[in-house]
Amino acid sequence: MFDSVHPDWEPLFQAQRGLLDRILLQLEGKKFVPKSEDIFRAFSTSPRGYRVLILGQDPYPNPDHAVGLAFAVPPNTNPLPPSLKNILIELESDLGVSVDKGDISHWQSKGVMLLNRHLTTLASETGAHFQLGWDEFTKATVQYLLQVRQNKLVAILWGNQAQELKQNLADAKIISSVHPSPLSSYRGFFGSKPFSKANAMLLEMGEKPIDWN
Repeated sequence: MFDSVHPDWEPLFQAQRGLLDRILLQLEGKKFVPKSEDIFRAFSTSPRGYRVLILGQDPYPNPDHAVGLAFAVPPNTNPLPPSLKNILIELESDLGVSVDKGDISHWQSKGVMLLNRHLTTLASETGAHFQLGWDEFTKATVQYLLQVRQNKLVAILWGNQAQELKQNLADAKIISSVHPSPLSSYRGFFGSKPFSKANAMLLEMGEKPIDWN
């Protein structure tokens, strides 16, 4: 489970080991998503390489969709989850970019951390693990990421769960809006231009923009 974690995250995982042990103990015997080897997939890249943080809520409850990266799904998924579909609609509207086959997992290698506030949920049940303690771990994660990045970070916060960490990301550049889900996307997500705004902020900080293709 921890084999895929990049060594640069080790100080965080050492500091949070007690909390992680308590969380993982509660997962024993449960049918959860994503697969155990994918829980910490967002940590397989060094925090030094992340210039943008996109925060989600928790994994897709569909075992065929959850891959350990917020909003991402396996290649060739059809139909796409509605939230991801709306993200890609906004991306094309914002930058004219069309992501091949709806797979955004490669954003990770381009400097984007796709992190859920809660890293697991029960199969077929959204929000089932909100009380396990993942929120404390991901709060510590964003603080560690900011420290490593020396505050040179753009945080994209979609929806209430993500925006709970605004205070902890006060030293980052923040882009926030409603969640891209169909329930809220027409109340301020569409037209918010998060991708071009993120790149403009990165350039202001002297950082390389993200290639969102």
